[in-house]
Amino acid sequence: MRWLPALYVAVVLLLEPVTPVDWPVSFLLVGVSLVTAFAHGPVVVGVVTVLAIVLEGVLAGTPCCAGRPVGYLWDRHYVADYVCTALVGVLATILAAHRIRRERTLADVRSVAEIAQRVLLRPVAQRIDGLVLESLYLSAAAEARIGGDLYEAVPTRYGVRVVIGDVRGKGLLAVETAAALLSAFREAAHDEPALPALADRVETSMNRRAVQLGGGELGERFVTAVFAEIPADAPVVRVVNCGHPPPVLIRSGEVRELDRGRSAPPLNLGVLVGEPYHVDAYSLRPGDQLLLYTDGITETRDADGAFYPLLPRLRRWAALPPRELLERLHHDLLLHSGNRLQDDIAALAVRIPDGEPPQGPPSPAR
Repeated sequence: MRWLPALYVAVVLLLEPVTPVDWPVSFLLVGVSLVTAFAHGPVVVGVVTVLAIVLEGVLAGTPCCAGRPVGYLWDRHYVADYVCTALVGVLATILAAHRIRRERTLADVRSVAEIAQRVLLRPVAQRIDGLVLESLYLSAAAEARIGGDLYEAVPTRYGVRVVIGDVRGKGLLAVETAAALLSAFREAAHDEPALPALADRVETSMNRRAVQLGGGELGERFVTAVFAEIPADAPVVRVVNCGHPPPVLIRSGEVRELDRGRSAPPLNLGVLVGEPYHVDAYSLRPGDQLLLYTDGITETRDADGAFYPLLPRLRRWAALPPRELLERLHHDLLLHSGNRLQDDIAALAVRIPDGEPPQGPPSPAR
């Protein structure tokens, strides 16, 4: 883009000598200021405008180049061309100044969004109590770089506790809801001994927050989420599912969803049902991986409208460690969607370390 004005002038200079006298191609130089405004600032646009007017005069008064006699320099048609070039140059200068201001504003917005994302969705530690973790976040809105998907992993005295969720809706309300959920989870994960109590406490916080926000969308501010717990004293993962896609267990020769059909309603809708949260416990082996993800992955479509085939893809990549697994998933999602994601995407991969598993019996499901 920065060299486009020079290319534009070069084309005009090449066309001018070969065109008939009745076709004054130099009049096309009136547009060089607008071309310059797309890639340069107002000072450069002003300089280019002056140079364009001078070049138009040179072409009008040079018989060898324009094919016309000397004296056309001040012909009324050429004078009108000089005036038009000057007026377009003034408008292009204003346009360039406006573009610069907008670019600076957009850069500030992106900077704030990046800071907000680091605070809201800070990268998880790569190792927690021996577990290997990696995270992935992709926003469908490239300018925003932040959305309503969320994840977190914290070490506690009850084991490593993980949450992944998807806030209904978009925009600032979704970001605010995600921040409220993560804040409640980070606090309650250290205090509640039972996973259902942790989910219940987070939902209570979400309900309170929704009431404080008020408005007509109170019943729509819900979050699908999965809470998982991997204790240090037992080879097991406990899962509480609140209307979210189930975690996937990746094991040598096996890839399956951890789903026993006992999902609870999404957070902030549980009060409508009043049922307690269920805990499902699944045994783990050394080398196993868990993939927790949001539905933006499985709902990614290709050009023909076909959904992304997550489980078949994971069977190909079962041997990959968490970082390489998520990198491959990232690349494949962009390839499948043609680089056009329709929804935010979050994923969290957790690998059980290779070695002797804990010898204690699995803790009973609460």
